[in-house]
Amino acid sequence: MSGRDDAHAAIATGSPTAAGERVGIDELLERVREGLDRVEAREAFEAAEGGALLVDIRYQALRERDGLIPGALVVERNELEWRLDPQGSHRAAEATSHDLRVVVICNEGYASSLAAVSLRQLGLHRATDLVGGFQAWKAEGLPVTP
Repeated sequence: MSGRDDAHAAIATGSPTAAGERVGIDELLERVREGLDRVEAREAFEAAEGGALLVDIRYQALRERDGLIPGALVVERNELEWRLDPQGSHRAAEATSHDLRVVVICNEGYASSLAAVSLRQLGLHRATDLVGGFQAWKAEGLPVTP
């Protein structure tokens, strides 16, 4: 296997890099996104209408500045795994199953990709993220509350 094939296998098993391999954040982001079925803003909206859980991981200052997505679960990034693990003792009421479709939303769609992969490592195999993040949602004219 080539180094790139090793990396793809590592992503499939929940680790975005091969053992001992060093990569920059841009390469890591590219690799983890290859394993995600990322969604556009309109798709995320429709997924939520169909029962998917939107999870807003933006920090408080951004939520206060730009508003909230109605119905989205707000979980700051440092608590995400604790709140979304269906087997966890600190899980949110919405974290009902490993089959739950989760769309992670950050401000511009970068941190959310890494967060979605982390959720997949917990067994949330349908976790993904929003391309362009909250800013893409807002630009699409989708619902936002102050």
